[in-house]
Amino acid sequence: MWVDMPASWAQVLLSRRYSRKFNCTIQKLEAPADLIYSVVPQLLYFITIPVHHNADLLEPPTQSKRWPVMLFSHGLGGSRNSYSHICGSLASHGIVVVAPDHRDGSSPISFVNTPDETEKVKRIEYKKLPHKASTEVYEGRDEQLRIRLWELGLIHDALLKIDAQVPLRNVAVEQKKNGKDMLAMFSSKLNLYEPGSIAFAGHSFGAATMVQLVKSVYYRPRSEHPSFKPLFTPSDDSAIARQVTPASPVILLDLWTLPIQSPATAWLKSKPMPCYQSPAGGSNLLAILSEAFYNWSSNLNDTKRVLSKSSGPNAAYPDQPGPHVFYPIASAHLSQSDFGVLFPWVTTKIFGAKEPERVLRLNTRAVLQVLRNSGQEVANTSMEDMELGDVEGLEKGLPQDEKILNQVEDTVRGWISLSTERVNGEMTTRKGPSDAMVEGEVLGEVVSNEERETERSNI
Repeated sequence: MWVDMPASWAQVLLSRRYSRKFNCTIQKLEAPADLIYSVVPQLLYFITIPVHHNADLLEPPTQSKRWPVMLFSHGLGGSRNSYSHICGSLASHGIVVVAPDHRDGSSPISFVNTPDETEKVKRIEYKKLPHKASTEVYEGRDEQLRIRLWELGLIHDALLKIDAQVPLRNVAVEQKKNGKDMLAMFSSKLNLYEPGSIAFAGHSFGAATMVQLVKSVYYRPRSEHPSFKPLFTPSDDSAIARQVTPASPVILLDLWTLPIQSPATAWLKSKPMPCYQSPAGGSNLLAILSEAFYNWSSNLNDTKRVLSKSSGPNAAYPDQPGPHVFYPIASAHLSQSDFGVLFPWVTTKIFGAKEPERVLRLNTRAVLQVLRNSGQEVANTSMEDMELGDVEGLEKGLPQDEKILNQVEDTVRGWISLSTERVNGEMTTRKGPSDAMVEGEVLGEVVSNEERETERSNI
């Protein structure tokens, strides 16, 4: 819940332990990046955001009397704290966004509460893997995905328990406010039981995580497939198996496709996204790229393969619509996270990104409209966000924002619609205003063009 009560960004979103690790990690970088990034964590304590920490939950105004729910998975080098702008914006429109810290070694550091053990909190350090495709890299990413998907399954189970007011033991101390159990206010308030009601979203490696999650749940194999090593195998009668359907909204921000290329999961890769198992097709599938990832041709073509609908004689619904795919011009991989709005001078100077807040507003608009089209009850989009100025009688915004999903050029300034048609043969790498950052953008680990070309040749 956003209110007019400024609070320290670092105080609300960064624990002291996380901030210290963040600082130590980025100071290991070579100059001149270390001179910039070593100062970044210190500046966080002088930045405020309009947020009320542990705000009370409002009564849902929806017909179901329950709030829509979204699971959001962070990227490499990120954490649950790295996407407060877009997650907070979605929450302000009436969505309960659950953004976990993955404990797979993809965050600068993460902590696990272990109340029944001598060591009450366990530390999980960042696990650095090369970007160059190899057997070792694929095995490492597969192992991280197994942890991530297992965690998301546990989170789904925990949400069901919270909604049913079943006590949870392994919870952080911060979830209590003045002796009040903050989780109890979500009881009977979450839209969790209707199949296809939960939205699945993620950024970069988090987007790859959500692709593998919904596919693993929906296509859970009933027999052995040669060379296929499952990432996640829920039972047929599990709650999450009932939840993931072709109607499930899926939101992919700057999908990083290398983890999906693993030979061990090739069978899963061959399956289309679950949405294409219904006539509605890709109407509930949204992919938003940064211009940097649009210019990264190999990843772009692999992204299109993931998003493409079934074709040929075996297509069940040949006339179904495809996905929504867009990118905002002058945007970097960082533009999907908080980094762009916290340090616009860095993203502009180093990555050529512009208008970071507007980029996030465009992302939010598109996500909200896809959710509306999927039957989710979310709040109106404001006139300011729709860039319509002050219109008398429309102070509360509009319930529909069709323009943001319009594929006609220049319907929305700087918002480019893409098709999923792939380019045959070699695709020339266009020079863009920003350089794609594959891993740990908050750590300053930029992938150079030379490194990227090497990765392309090995995929």
